[in-house]
Amino acid sequence: MIDHELIKRALAEDLGDGDDITSIATVSGTERVVADFVARNSGVIAGSGMAKATLEAVGLSDIALLVQDGAHVEAGQVLMTVRGDTRAILLAERTALNFFGHLSGIATLTAKWVTQLEGTQCKVRDTRKTTPGYRLLEKYAVRMGGGTNHRMSLSDAALIKDNHIAAAGGVVAAFAKVREKFPTTEIEIEVDTLDQLREVMPQKPDLVLLDNMSPAQCAEAVAIVAGKFKLEASGGISIENARAYALSGVDFIAVGALTHSAPVFDIGLDLRAE
Repeated sequence: MIDHELIKRALAEDLGDGDDITSIATVSGTERVVADFVARNSGVIAGSGMAKATLEAVGLSDIALLVQDGAHVEAGQVLMTVRGDTRAILLAERTALNFFGHLSGIATLTAKWVTQLEGTQCKVRDTRKTTPGYRLLEKYAVRMGGGTNHRMSLSDAALIKDNHIAAAGGVVAAFAKVREKFPTTEIEIEVDTLDQLREVMPQKPDLVLLDNMSPAQCAEAVAIVAGKFKLEASGGISIENARAYALSGVDFIAVGALTHSAPVFDIGLDLRAE
């Protein structure tokens, strides 16, 4: 996935309406080099297309992409090689690495969660806790790590949360209002207690979000629902207890940390003579 407009803005931000004064001072403008994008540790790659498009945006064309997004790589592995004007490579370096490292970090973290859930029916998926302007890219990176996406925007589906419930006057009232206004839209509703779950069951939601419930409470919810609709657990879930939630029988675990707390994957750019 590539966002050319975001690349354009990022490069302009890096130049700050001026020039790359360090490269102009130290590089004559006639040199050509080879540069390798190298993984400094092991993980899952995402954002290679953004990195490549960043290089192309500054006029580079001799680019070899050696690893596809979604691939697991080891430390020291060369991910991409570019040949060309030294100044152009140095201009694009940080912006390309910012995209590549950030998105690969999300994919790598997601893959760790997916590993925790292996052997269960449960899937890990993201939330709307994304970096403004980066949502499509970050959710793409989640998919590259083996996770699944929740809704992309507020218009994709209804998610009735605690504040909606409070504003509408209760679980049933909130659900009825959404169903009346948008009769064909998928509706997910958040509940804080098993009593609320029982209250909303006759409304036949598509999905119920179990907020801040323990694995034991989630298992009880699964028994209550008995397959009538899907269940998603959220809140208080860490990678250490993720498997306990998955084994409760819920269909999804919602993890905002996939996008808002993923460490950057360490990728370096190593120059070498042509």
